[in-house]
Amino acid sequence: MEDIEKYVRIQEGLRKRVLIKDQLPQRIRTIAGVDQSFRGKKVISCIVVLEYPDMRPIEKKFAVLEVDFPYIPGLLTFREGPSILKAYEKLKNKPDILLIDGQGIAHPRGIGIASHIGVVLDKPTIGVAKSRLIGEYETPGMVGEYKELKYNGRVVGFVLKSKENCRPLFISPGHRISPKTSLKVVKNCLRDHKLPEPTRLADMYVKMHPG
Repeated sequence: MEDIEKYVRIQEGLRKRVLIKDQLPQRIRTIAGVDQSFRGKKVISCIVVLEYPDMRPIEKKFAVLEVDFPYIPGLLTFREGPSILKAYEKLKNKPDILLIDGQGIAHPRGIGIASHIGVVLDKPTIGVAKSRLIGEYETPGMVGEYKELKYNGRVVGFVLKSKENCRPLFISPGHRISPKTSLKVVKNCLRDHKLPEPTRLADMYVKMHPG
């Protein structure tokens, strides 16, 4: 394994380019969900593009790569990012926004996988995670209720109760979108499941892929 500090420096450089303000199309027409799965020494990425806001799927693409980076918390983009970018290249319908299974700025160095991918692609991205990486919050009780996720006194996202009898979602802006708009977009993508439709479908399809 090469010097971890090398990759930390790369993250710190990219973090300076992260924009946590809305730079979106006047009308959002398409949105994508991104998720990964591991099979042995391979990582599989799936991107599903849907119409927004009606959530009709219009395209899905996969990429399968050999894993050549170890599992190191805080540096997951270097392990999973290459396959995401490869899958993205295959898309005929490039989405207006990507929802990525993982963190945006709710990351110890402020650049989780959603922010990292957003900067590399120069696209609006949102992190939608199933668990907290950093920050403090009050647990939302009612479906549809949300609470601020704070880290070092700064709001880095929201914790949303998306379905009854389920743990909440951790939503954080990735790039070119604000925290409040990130929350609004994710809520607009919810149907009858815990996960928003884009990442729910990506999660479903990637688990079905033979690898």
